[in-house]
Amino acid sequence: MRIVFMGTPDFAVQSLSRLVEEGMNVVGVVTMPDKAIGRHHDVLQASPVKKFALEKGIPVLQPEKLRDEAFLAELKALKPDLQIVVAFRMLPQVVWALPPLGTFNLHAALLPQYRGAAPINWSIINGDTETGITTFFLDEQIDTGRIILQERTPIAIDDNAEDVHDKLMMQGAELVIKTVRLIESGEAKATDQSQFMTDEPLRPAPKIFKDTCQIKWQELTVKRAYDFIRGLSPYPGAWTHVIANGKETEMKVQKASPASPLTPLRGEGNRGEGNRGEGNDAHIVRDGDRLLVALPDGYLSLDEVQLAGKKRMPIADLLRGTNISNIY
Repeated sequence: MRIVFMGTPDFAVQSLSRLVEEGMNVVGVVTMPDKAIGRHHDVLQASPVKKFALEKGIPVLQPEKLRDEAFLAELKALKPDLQIVVAFRMLPQVVWALPPLGTFNLHAALLPQYRGAAPINWSIINGDTETGITTFFLDEQIDTGRIILQERTPIAIDDNAEDVHDKLMMQGAELVIKTVRLIESGEAKATDQSQFMTDEPLRPAPKIFKDTCQIKWQELTVKRAYDFIRGLSPYPGAWTHVIANGKETEMKVQKASPASPLTPLRGEGNRGEGNRGEGNDAHIVRDGDRLLVALPDGYLSLDEVQLAGKKRMPIADLLRGTNISNIY
């Protein structure tokens, strides 16, 4: 069976690696064009999938546009029986309908929940205690195709997006192998997603932008703020406005934790001045080498942070030379 693999980031490399380890006939890889990096954008950086494919001697296609006739001709020349997509782009029908055995995708959530580009982040932000992975055949809409296999995995209370990413990357690679074996043997049974629907409303997983990552303290409880921060850590990172040494700046919060009640509340007098936004009850509490955000239902400890233009560091290190007097 001739397989074409489509993917770009590290998450996809593990699945491609397992296909190669299993001796499966990967005849080509499709990945994003090299990315221009550097101050002058004059250095091209290959995707992790491309780097791995070249190391293994697998032909690589990097189309700018997936409907380009030259790319389609190259893809058809590979004569794929099956295509596998892991963390790539939305494919047009002319691409996903090409192989006689179809094209399946590995999705980092339990479909039909969390359709979209960022399922790992949103499952943690929403405070879920369980997630999983799904393989499904592609169709005309995003993440709506017939489900082949699903597996569940817990989200620990202290897992961040990187932790869950790594779990699902490994688990997903094994599910890809299982799925290929089923398709190859003719035993794959694909089920319409309507059969997986429950009374629970569907939660989307849209792409995350900078504005998405702003911590809106006035809307959050301690638990929701904690989940929001770990759901965006370490990348792209939840951020907030602060007053640091008298100047307004942005600060990413990479790690936080619900704080035990302070006894006594020595820092309660340091609330900062001029919190912005009506009804914003959040304020800073300095307690020795800890920095807490007081919210209506308790305290959130800011454990690791990164001021704009600075390195990530433990809060105790930051506080040795920086006074954070306000947060909003």
